[in-house]
Amino acid sequence: MSEKKEPSVWQGFKAFLTRGNVVDLAVAVVIGAAFTNIVNSVVKGVINPLVGAFGTKDLDHYSSCLKDPCVVKNGEAVSGIPIMWGSVLSATLSFVITAAVVYFLMVLPMSKYLAKQTARQAAKEGTQEVLEVTELEVLKEIRDALVAQRAAGPGETGRPGGDAR
Repeated sequence: MSEKKEPSVWQGFKAFLTRGNVVDLAVAVVIGAAFTNIVNSVVKGVINPLVGAFGTKDLDHYSSCLKDPCVVKNGEAVSGIPIMWGSVLSATLSFVITAAVVYFLMVLPMSKYLAKQTARQAAKEGTQEVLEVTELEVLKEIRDALVAQRAAGPGETGRPGGDAR
């Protein structure tokens, strides 16, 4: 009897790393981090000042005071309890813009591409089924002709000399 040897931990780890999904995921994380920096820069440098133009300052500086008097120096609350809702709004805008760009530039085109690939594959399989059905029908016709020929008996086949081979 031969016993199956289980793969070692090292072999399992090596197989895990060499799978395509792990490499794709690592690339996606690195690209995503770099892309997030770009989106954050656009939001802080362009979007926040535009939104702030409707008010009096940059979006990150908008806040409300939960307990008066609110005094913030160098980003730290000296007195009072400030609620920095402008920073939350800025982060929300960053998220929405990132999600929109990822969806419209990556997810939507990829789903359309995959749908086309699936349709092509289905059409190819449909054509193959039609060919198989047609071959099956031809074979049935040949069988029926042979059965009819045998049932007719010798001399009735229409062949010269009445040979019913």
